[in-house]
Amino acid sequence: MSQTAPIGAAPQPPAPHAPVLSAEVRAALAAHRPVVALESTIIAHGLPRPRNLRVAEELEGLVRSGGAVPATIAVLDGRARIGLDKDQLERVAQDPAMRKFGHRDLAPALAAGASGATTVSATAFLAACAGLRVFATGGLGGVHRGWTETQDESADLRLLAGTGITVVCAGVKSILDVPATLQRLETLGVGVLGYGTDRFPGFYLSSSGEPVDWTVNSPEEVAEVMAAQDALGGPDTALIVAHPVPRAEQLDPALHDRVLAEALDSCRERGIVGQAVTPYLLDQLTRRTGGASLEANLAAVRGNVALAARIATAWTAR
Repeated sequence: MSQTAPIGAAPQPPAPHAPVLSAEVRAALAAHRPVVALESTIIAHGLPRPRNLRVAEELEGLVRSGGAVPATIAVLDGRARIGLDKDQLERVAQDPAMRKFGHRDLAPALAAGASGATTVSATAFLAACAGLRVFATGGLGGVHRGWTETQDESADLRLLAGTGITVVCAGVKSILDVPATLQRLETLGVGVLGYGTDRFPGFYLSSSGEPVDWTVNSPEEVAEVMAAQDALGGPDTALIVAHPVPRAEQLDPALHDRVLAEALDSCRERGIVGQAVTPYLLDQLTRRTGGASLEANLAAVRGNVALAARIATAWTAR
């Protein structure tokens, strides 16, 4: 039996919890123009005010300079928003009550009418639901150090294993167990490309020292891999484009290693475990490096966003 609505029937209203696309994003997708998804957690929780709003506007500007449309994603008043206007972006940056939502939080947040910034897992999921193919972020979550005792692993990994989106990132956060994370990505079938490098980036550092199996050197090569991924017709999995922060802008490796070791010791002494570990370590890195880790993080994000715009453009050109 045909599921087509009768001729002349009124259009059906959107489902009450369906993502809402901005007019600009909707028009870009309809015209097959490039769109880049951006997370909002870095705006609400990753940077001090008022710098966070300036950075959010800068990142959207980088996407536009690359010929693509930015789609910053957040949940506002129980609606997932794909693409934010000026007022909505300001609200995410300025509202101290803005929560942090991972993928698992989305359904209860929508049902409760809550508002929050989206993490990597939530952003990737919502972007893919909206038909976006390219997503730029700083660094992914992964397998935590001491996994054999804590079984602590970011939700990013399993979500990416079931979501067909290309993620441009600077590797995974260097506070994690990078070799174990790469092994986990292999187990989950998530492809990893080193962009201009044969070493997996270390977030604040240009290299974690770990090798990658495949290297690409242009947005067109990334788009070709995406096309081959589609042609194979296998299960939806993400493609990670690991793009290192420029060496001139990375955190000093010796300083990074010393501060991280001290912060890990402090974690053990204070009995900090579970979800409290990551924010504590990141805060310690920022404080003990005099903000240098934050600047390296932003340098990585800027580079990733600019590259994502070029990849999205190469993809739509196909």
